[in-house]
Amino acid sequence: MLERRKDEQAGRSIVAAVAALGMLAGFGLGTLLAIPLAELHLNKYLSRVAAQETASVKEGRDLLTRLQHSSDPTCSDAELAHFRALVFRSEYLKDAGRMHDGAIDCSATAGRPSHAIGQFKAAATEADGTIAYTNLVPMRDENLERAGFQLGTAFVVFGPRLPEVEGSLPLHLAVSPANQAAPATNNVIRRGNLLVATHCSSTLLTCTTASVSVDEARQAEIGVGAGTAGLGCIAGTLIGFLLSAFRRRHRSMEYQLRRSIEKNELQVVYQPIVNLVDGKIIGAEALARWKDRDGKPVSPDLFIKIAEQHGFVGALTSLVFRRALNECREVLTKIPDFKLDINVTAADLADPAFLPMLDATVDQNKVPTSSVVIEVTESSTANQEVAMEAIRELRRRGHSIYIDDFGTGYSSLSYLLYLSIDRIKIDKSFTRAIGTNAPTLAIIPQIINMARSLNLGIVVEGIETNQQALYFTVNDQTVHGQGFLYSEPLPLHEFLEVLAPRLNRATVEGERQFALAALGASVA
Repeated sequence: MLERRKDEQAGRSIVAAVAALGMLAGFGLGTLLAIPLAELHLNKYLSRVAAQETASVKEGRDLLTRLQHSSDPTCSDAELAHFRALVFRSEYLKDAGRMHDGAIDCSATAGRPSHAIGQFKAAATEADGTIAYTNLVPMRDENLERAGFQLGTAFVVFGPRLPEVEGSLPLHLAVSPANQAAPATNNVIRRGNLLVATHCSSTLLTCTTASVSVDEARQAEIGVGAGTAGLGCIAGTLIGFLLSAFRRRHRSMEYQLRRSIEKNELQVVYQPIVNLVDGKIIGAEALARWKDRDGKPVSPDLFIKIAEQHGFVGALTSLVFRRALNECREVLTKIPDFKLDINVTAADLADPAFLPMLDATVDQNKVPTSSVVIEVTESSTANQEVAMEAIRELRRRGHSIYIDDFGTGYSSLSYLLYLSIDRIKIDKSFTRAIGTNAPTLAIIPQIINMARSLNLGIVVEGIETNQQALYFTVNDQTVHGQGFLYSEPLPLHEFLEVLAPRLNRATVEGERQFALAALGASVA
């Protein structure tokens, strides 16, 4: 114990020395480079804005052309359903519908209002007759004005989404009509304490402004060059950094996690999934749990991210599959309709060793492949070709595919059309919106309708109240759910106790079927 304390104290001393030297060196170098780096970041971000604008305009024009050829009666239920499907498959569009004389008659989000919405003023008219707007507000309860196009009686509205800000620089973003914004500039300009860059779209008639204060830029880049400066102290700093890095590596969370996986020390817990109509348990999700060397639980979001970043998430996934299928072998063999959901990552889908590992684990435990459900997150499907091929192989083996945390990765549902999946799992952030005035509440019915139109099942995550459960049982669509209202994730022995009634019934039924088969054979 005394030696461990001395070791920890030595490590802290090394880290403190490195931090002090690095702070001094980084301060000087960061102050010199902060402004040029911030200007480069601003220009790079606006280049991404321009690229997204080009893609969104193309998508908008393509959708207008398709709306022009609609064969359904104007603003009929069939046409509105068609509009909604098109909008959901779109990546950049917020709404689509019919309008005339500057007023909206119907749209995918507003439906058929009792009175036409607004009297919107056109900002420009192009040579092909396309009318551009900067002030469309398709839903009455919205305050945000949006850009849009009209061709004939069809119109589309562009969403307000901007590319995500990358890096640590805290950019401040604003979108405004072109005639109300500062003129576009090819260079970053300085206004007092602000660095400002603006990109104006001649097509959408909007301007996107990105800015950052000089103080924020310097703060973000304060550590640039730390470890490379230090003049006469560089040798000592480098040695101290290497020593502390070596010490941290062997005591870091990454090292602890690797060792825990090698020793098969991670636990798997099981959260029941129920039919929301009758509360019957129809499956469970297997979830990894881990405690560090001090016995403190570590968040799965954290340790899974560590495994992904350091390239050993495949070992973690393999451990969960081996443990879960071994522990649930009796459940999966005795209850044929029971489904066990197990999560995989994007790295797993791209790993040549993943499918052989899965096949071997299933064969070893002699469980039906149809009982093992593979859950992938939306972000895991970003590499479309890899995801499609992996999912195709999984389905060929008899596995069902669910999209996990649905609604948090992409704003578009278009990828659902080419990914052969069976269910979507609505993320708990949407479930929490039920009973509140959160904007995300309006999205849930659209997700449910789209799932119905694509013949996809639904699992709702994070159900904690009866109100949330009831919300999803008011229509004729079968919906499954999981959450603390039904059960928290359970250790194996508690999970098996919950399932004991079903296991007992399955055992009795299995024995009865075996006896009938034996009797039939003897009679023959």
